[in-house]
Amino acid sequence: MTLGVAGVMSRIQELQTQLGAAPATTATTATSATSATSAAKATSGTSFAAALSAATGSTGTTKSVTGDAVVDAAKKYLGVPYVFGSANPDKGLDCSGLLQQAFGDVGVKLPRISSEQARVGTKVDSLAEAKPGDILAFNRPVDHVAIYLGNNKMIAAPHSGEVVKIQKVYETPSAIRRVVPDAAAAPVAVPALRPAALGAAGSNTVSGVKYADLFNAAGAKYGVSPKLLAAVAKVESGYNPNAVSKAGAQGLMQIMPSTAKGLGVRDAFDPAQAVNGAAKLLASNIKEFKSVPLALAAYNAGGGAVKKYGGIPPFAETQAYVPKVQAALKALG
Repeated sequence: MTLGVAGVMSRIQELQTQLGAAPATTATTATSATSATSAAKATSGTSFAAALSAATGSTGTTKSVTGDAVVDAAKKYLGVPYVFGSANPDKGLDCSGLLQQAFGDVGVKLPRISSEQARVGTKVDSLAEAKPGDILAFNRPVDHVAIYLGNNKMIAAPHSGEVVKIQKVYETPSAIRRVVPDAAAAPVAVPALRPAALGAAGSNTVSGVKYADLFNAAGAKYGVSPKLLAAVAKVESGYNPNAVSKAGAQGLMQIMPSTAKGLGVRDAFDPAQAVNGAAKLLASNIKEFKSVPLALAAYNAGGGAVKKYGGIPPFAETQAYVPKVQAALKALG
């Protein structure tokens, strides 16, 4: 049986509602409808998949949205400060803002409010049946949500004074919802979005600051944003290559002698060596933790501390350090 345009669009709307992926604007919907009409006129035997592809603007390349993809997207926001009412990771995130961002990064639109997020998708009867990527809701009425990671752990933006972090599921959820079905069951075309938390890890160049050439060269060599390197130098030493901290960190990038040795830095007071060492360390941290805030936390407190606490360690210095570098990075444009 061949679906008419109206039938196709009705089915698309139904799927979008189920996935929380309704069109963002009326203009987009109108464009999609035009595409669907064109596709339907092209052949009376148009399949639903082809019409869906035309209506959603897909170029034919699809990938399956999985719970693991949602988890990976959420982890990019580890270390982002909790800010009530915010869904902007540059400013901070509350619990429902975190979920909206993480699911949005894989192409699934969620409502903004936690109580509404706790009603999307399908019900999961118990934590024993929960899978990574499921939504965990807490309290009645629901006032807190998180993303399940598996092994009785979740990622959440807990409350004021905290940051997005991994924590144990501390009580039985009042609701568990599965928004993303199994990969084999529902291939969905999603945009190639990059989470904001990794936006700093690009290859953009920096100018107008001291040692810009060194930051650009080291950034290109190790695949780290030159602006991120400049921001670290700004916070660490104020661009002073002769700086020495009370703890003994040295040079432009404030590298400890023991760390410098492992990075192949023979003279931490030499700006070129210091920047290359810092770039090498940050590249390693970003690769390991898949999050710029966590990479910065590891730069300041060590990777072991980040692993131990499942996020930015609760050290006053580190808690202050990460936002300072992020602010310096933002100031560089």
